Amino acid sequence: MTRILGPTLALGLAAPGAFAQSMEITRASDQEGFIGDADLFTGTAYIEPVFPANEPFAVNAGKVTFLPGARSAWHTHPAGQMLIVTEGTGWVQERGQERHVMQAGDVIWCPPEVEHWHGATDSTVVTHIAVQQFADGENVVWGEHVTDAEYGAE
Repeated sequence: MTRILGPTLALGLAAPGAFAQSMEITRASDQEGFIGDADLFTGTAYIEPVFPANEPFAVNAGKVTFLPGARSAWHTHPAGQMLIVTEGTGWVQERGQERHVMQAGDVIWCPPEVEHWHGATDSTVVTHIAVQQFADGENVVWGEHVTDAEYGAE
């Protein structure tokens, strides 16, 4: 027995391809960088957006370059953060733990709600891509500045 697909069934089978979205390309030349807010960073941190959180992809990323001595304030991420160090050498520290060196090629996972800071050493520049997921509309909760004593502590 031979069956012929009805127009409704044929349309239903073809529909996924017919309604697919197209890829989107964001040109590097369309992205504007900016100096990090002095309320959130000590020293010079230059931030370049990589990609925004667009539904359903609730993750955003930024490329951050810290000049020597520059660092973020203490902060947490409700859904965690991944740092991908692309150039240079810097430091990263979890509250109450030892400070760690981070270098080009390193990847640092900071779990949700873990208070930390990251930035350049006192004599080197570091650049990383920071990727963070949103939870309940937030991707970062900022705290106080890292003091010079905290920053310089071994």
